[in-house]
Amino acid sequence: MREFAVVLLVAAIVTYLLTPPLRAVAIRLRVMTQPRDRDVHAIPTPRLGGLAMYVGILAAVFVATVLPALQRTFVFSQDILGVLLAGGLICLLGALDDRFDLDALTKLTGQIACAGVMALFGVQITFLYLPFGDVGTVSLGSDIAVPLTILLTVLTINAMNMVDGLDGLLAGVAGIAALAFFAYSYNLSREGFSDVASAPTLIAAVLTGACLGFLPHNFQPARIFLGDSGAMLIGLMLAGAAVSATGKADPQTFASATSLLPLTLPLLVPLAVLAFPLVDLVLAVLRRARAGRSPFAADKLHLHHRLLEIGHSHRRAVVILYLWTMVLAFGTVALAIFGVSPEVLLALGSLLVVAVLVSTIPQLRSHRRTAGWADARRPVERD
Repeated sequence: MREFAVVLLVAAIVTYLLTPPLRAVAIRLRVMTQPRDRDVHAIPTPRLGGLAMYVGILAAVFVATVLPALQRTFVFSQDILGVLLAGGLICLLGALDDRFDLDALTKLTGQIACAGVMALFGVQITFLYLPFGDVGTVSLGSDIAVPLTILLTVLTINAMNMVDGLDGLLAGVAGIAALAFFAYSYNLSREGFSDVASAPTLIAAVLTGACLGFLPHNFQPARIFLGDSGAMLIGLMLAGAAVSATGKADPQTFASATSLLPLTLPLLVPLAVLAFPLVDLVLAVLRRARAGRSPFAADKLHLHHRLLEIGHSHRRAVVILYLWTMVLAFGTVALAIFGVSPEVLLALGSLLVVAVLVSTIPQLRSHRRTAGWADARRPVERD
């Protein structure tokens, strides 16, 4: 755990220190996000923040190669190399989009290619548990594993890209998601299902550090944006960590077949960790398809925009979405680690109630004001 803390801090410190000079470079090269109708920022803001995060991640992984325990991560697996190489390519693709505003088809083709590079290095969904009848665990051949891995990676990349709509939102959500996945992956290793020095655990740790290092520069009011270079990098690394952790292990080794939940948790945990971005992505696609628009057409109807519409401030909306991400991600991880106990269910239920109440405060206040105004307008009966 101490070595994981070291690499997390290295990623955070390098990212934090590198972001200001990179901001100056972005301004000099005029890589700026101009205010648009669907945006909430009012002044041009530099982007390319993903480049600082990638260098921070590289620095942390380099430190990991010389640490006694984490050295084992690179001995028996190429997962780290595959994720780093694909991450560098997609970060470059995002930087080109930040500068030249690439069309949607070019970006999608590049995303598929980068996900394919990761899959070629062995980061694939090899096993899949299907909780239907007597199907059980299915071993996937490369003809299915590679396309399925690419599909899930591209979905995660675009889900993260759509979340990047408020200052500090994506960096915070991704940091929370990565930290939750770190806890899940580290627990698997402690229980003996993998080596403690495993690729997904290291990926989650360095990504958490990079997000924490970037967040002080990005929280409202943001001095620099992640840009597509950062959003797509985060999506690919989260997908890589999830696939590396859950795609190569037979889920039936995690618990006895008498319990359905432990068998499906290896599949549910990544979905829960990425629940908010994935739900936002699905709603956006359905909304645009119903309106006869392209799924890639931008709008101002994402979940974070709706929180602003009902009366939340910018910072409060971001913090609320942090809370929802924590509840969903850490709640599912708690079920995976501690089981379905009354204490865990009570804590999870309490947090859900708090999240709902906090999210609906403006509507409750509006209802109270409306009711008070109606009472004031009601005529008073006199004897």
